[in-house]
Amino acid sequence: MSGIAGAVNFHNIFEESVFASMLKVLKQRGPDQQGIYSSDFVRLVNARLAVIDQEHGRQPIHTVSDGNEYVLVMDGRIFNANEIRNRLRSLGHTFEGYSDAEVALKSYIEWGGNCLHELNGVFAFALWDKKLERLFFARDRIGVKPFFYSITEDGFVFGSEIKVLLKHPEIKPEIDINSVAEIILIGPGRTPGYGVFINVKELLPGHFGYYSRDGLEIKKYWELTDREHTDSLDDTVEKVRFLVNDSVKRQLSSDVQVCTFLSGGLDSSIISAIADKEAVKNGWKLHTFSLDYVDNEKYFKSSKFQPNSDREYIFKMSRHLNAEHHFVEIDTPELADALYAAVDARDLPGMADVDSSLYLLSKEVKKYATVALSGECSDEIFGGYLWYRDPTLRQVKGFPWAQSAEYRAKFLHNDLKGLIDPQSYIEEKYLSTIKDVSKLPGISESEGRLRELVVLNFKWFMQTLIDRSDRMCSLAGLEVRVPYCDYRIAEYLYSVPWEYKYYNNYEKGLLRKALEGLRPDEVLWRKKSPFPKTHNPSYLKEVTKRMKEIIEDSSQPIHQIVDMHALIDLINTDNPQPWYGQLMTTPQTIAYFLQVNYWLKAYNISIV
Repeated sequence: MSGIAGAVNFHNIFEESVFASMLKVLKQRGPDQQGIYSSDFVRLVNARLAVIDQEHGRQPIHTVSDGNEYVLVMDGRIFNANEIRNRLRSLGHTFEGYSDAEVALKSYIEWGGNCLHELNGVFAFALWDKKLERLFFARDRIGVKPFFYSITEDGFVFGSEIKVLLKHPEIKPEIDINSVAEIILIGPGRTPGYGVFINVKELLPGHFGYYSRDGLEIKKYWELTDREHTDSLDDTVEKVRFLVNDSVKRQLSSDVQVCTFLSGGLDSSIISAIADKEAVKNGWKLHTFSLDYVDNEKYFKSSKFQPNSDREYIFKMSRHLNAEHHFVEIDTPELADALYAAVDARDLPGMADVDSSLYLLSKEVKKYATVALSGECSDEIFGGYLWYRDPTLRQVKGFPWAQSAEYRAKFLHNDLKGLIDPQSYIEEKYLSTIKDVSKLPGISESEGRLRELVVLNFKWFMQTLIDRSDRMCSLAGLEVRVPYCDYRIAEYLYSVPWEYKYYNNYEKGLLRKALEGLRPDEVLWRKKSPFPKTHNPSYLKEVTKRMKEIIEDSSQPIHQIVDMHALIDLINTDNPQPWYGQLMTTPQTIAYFLQVNYWLKAYNISIV
């Protein structure tokens, strides 16, 4: 994990203090090593968390080849680095060390932009080609690593996080009506490529670009593409078993301690079981970590989304492993206080305590390990959510995790309601997402709809979760890896028919079948359980108290964009209206608006 930033300016006007400020902001992502490259027209900044090749992996990394100088800064990992390094050596390249950044650099020298088709990893990098006076930049296929950018009057500025760009004097913390619509009508999701702040954009997953004297050029190099699935069920099971095992094993590569998150659910249990077997085979001890809340067992109530609590399954799974397990328990006061640190990490209002709890967990994990493997994103790829499985929900148009445009619109300030049509704003984004979904000719209507749902989840819901994992763990100095986001798994599963994915009428039945034997049967066939959240009524009481204080103080910035009557109804009415999937109901919605107010204030945001 690293933080990267930089700028290209052909007017050769640089304020060096700006890049020192960028580096200071990035240190949370890369506390171990820092560096800045300066040349006539470019500045490249890197703050590194040293995980692979600590001695030779320092960045910015540069080399001279055929009389030309190349310089690279990178955030991320390349999981097939060894294979690529061997190929490049056979083509005459030499290596000073074994860092992923050096592999990316030499890959570009050999293959140019086509190197992206060779890399299996999660990454965002920028590479300066001195001879061509051109910056090449790219983001991984799934979008696990972030890359924000802005075009300024004098050039091109980029960074791992929005806060880095805001250190540039031409990029102001300003928002407009579309930004407000994004926060109220879409949030904590975000339109793909939109940075919410004026003149801030994000490079889309699976895209790369160039910036030169000719300006900015951005291209796509990868997308989910439908293919004929000719494998039998048995062959599909075997292929999934191989891909998941291979991805987890590759992502265990590290020079520092690796651990896993273990929630007691299917996805993290699979990863922990594979990691545990590798640890035993190679003579090291795996540590696993679970999250819980004070008095959660006391107040837990069964629901269709979570029929039973996680704790008993965590114990069952941990007894099955040779790993050392750690329970991290969070109480209401620290959970509520951490809402604001979570905003600082995201640079935007986020998933409320779903974010802050992960940050608090990561802080504890960091005491034992530097790298953690997470089960995130399995549901999107293998079809775990209810909106995949329920035939009625499947056909409902719009974003299935936020079927509440009318409810959300109530929170818009009266002065803003006439400036935007909430239904049209959401519908346009939904339709623009599904119009280019890849479907084979002649595909059935139901299978075609499932392709649409996969793409909707990939581009929207999953990105919110990926952002959460990256920012919350980075804030704690922890590198999080997501083995289910291996693009080979995503490509293969996209075209697998639903009858295979829903094997034995179980959500993610195919994944369960493919990895059976790794876990106790009661964990293997347990009903899906979401990320753990607090059931303690003290949390609702605490966020309600804080919200009342804001409502009563007209100087608070949220009064400019949110209808106070709607907030009053929210805290006084027992209406468990989902805000963003099953993870965000009334307590989290109140907490979300606490984050909105903090964001407006802490970032000194102007509405233009």
